Amino acid sequence: MQYFVYGRDRPGAYPLKVRLSNEHWDFMDRYADRLIARGPTLTGHDDEAESTGSLHIVDLPDARAARDFAYEEPYFRAGAFESVLLCRFDNVLGRTMWDFTGATKGYARYLLIAMDASEPAPITSPQLIVYGGLSTLDGETRLGRAAAVEAPNPQAAGALLPAQSGVHTEVRPWRFGGRPVGTA
Repeated sequence: MQYFVYGRDRPGAYPLKVRLSNEHWDFMDRYADRLIARGPTLTGHDDEAESTGSLHIVDLPDARAARDFAYEEPYFRAGAFESVLLCRFDNVLGRTMWDFTGATKGYARYLLIAMDASEPAPITSPQLIVYGGLSTLDGETRLGRAAAVEAPNPQAAGALLPAQSGVHTEVRPWRFGGRPVGTA
């Protein structure tokens, strides 16, 4: 089963996350063969962007393992997150971020979250990196949808995952995550 884990940073958490980066990567290395997607959400797309959150989509045996993953993670344990969204993830595309081959020059990457309880519609855009439905940990109740996408701007990204009337689609700048080369 796949799980969607998105920790939203508390205000001022960026320096703490920088200090804990190696601990975070060491923890994630234990799950490397089970990660579907990973990476930080950011304040923007330039080199000066700071983290606003941390996304992980991971394949785990059950909800207990998902809770352990989410709440034993070093950023969470140190208090860097204001909240954690932990859901079952129905991987509509059936791939990982590393399988994505549609990179478009000049496009940025975004995380989209629509908490509208709708079924994930079949979307065939080549801009989708990962895409799926969100539900409660037991899989009984549909909560919404999430996607990582490439798009020319936040408005175009949000249009790839239209929400039901009256529901806002959260759009966050995002980048592929992982340990930088040469830091192991």
